[in-house]
Amino acid sequence: MRTIATGIILSMMLSILVACGGTPAAAPAATATTAASSEATAAPAPKTLKIVASTSWVAAFAKAAGATDITVIAPSNLQHPPDYDPKPSDLVAVNDADFVLMAGFEGFAKRMLEAVGGDSPKLITVATENSPDAIHKEVTRLAELFGTQDHAKAYLADFDTQYADLAAKVKTRVGDAKPVVVTQLFMTPFVFFAGLTPAGSYGPMPMTPEELKKLSDLKPTMVFENSHMPAGQAIIEATGATKVDLINFPGDDLELLSVFRKNADTLIAAFGKASRPNSKQIHGSKVSPPSKTKPM
Repeated sequence: MRTIATGIILSMMLSILVACGGTPAAAPAATATTAASSEATAAPAPKTLKIVASTSWVAAFAKAAGATDITVIAPSNLQHPPDYDPKPSDLVAVNDADFVLMAGFEGFAKRMLEAVGGDSPKLITVATENSPDAIHKEVTRLAELFGTQDHAKAYLADFDTQYADLAAKVKTRVGDAKPVVVTQLFMTPFVFFAGLTPAGSYGPMPMTPEELKKLSDLKPTMVFENSHMPAGQAIIEATGATKVDLINFPGDDLELLSVFRKNADTLIAAFGKASRPNSKQIHGSKVSPPSKTKPM
């Protein structure tokens, strides 16, 4: 009788366990899920890359690509930042940098190379050119190195929108004017920004007498000067062309679009003056209204 009673009790306990769904296999599954959840929660945040850039222009490309921790070697308030002579203390940040960026034409490029330690994979040369195509190419390339492709894609979409808006405003001010434009080589993108075509260019090397004569013979009415390294005064004096000072290097905001906004304002002001009824352009000893200048 005792054996039968024990059997009945065991059967009842088993029935209760089955009815409640209590199975030994369920516990390991719940434990695995909990462990996976804890592991995901503990995953480290993406590393913030430390970037050292030679100038604000180079740094602006890095910022557009998605970099947020950027140290700039040359002060942005210099007329021509690549001519800066860095102190040893200026280059200390290079040691801890994940990437060191420069254009290659800086006067202190060799010192940056030495500070990095030679041909290091963290040393990146950036093609600094303020044309939309070049900006797209370099920002995209840097974003691939930084792992910030989504940021770069969003930035470039906004850049295209704002560039188109600024260019439209400049072109509206230019209107039907057909200026003969000679430009410093590095300012060529802004001739196209204004919807114009350059008749000739000079620089970055000093202008020779032969080059001066060739450009003067084009009878330019405007010279798009590089305010960071001006070298067009001779042709301005020889032809009486209007000088338009433009920039390539942004300020401390490290923003490429700031360069386009500044240059758009400068161009709008320049063409506003040129469109005044009493405005005149001088070509040697001949004085004539700009509206009668023949396109070359």
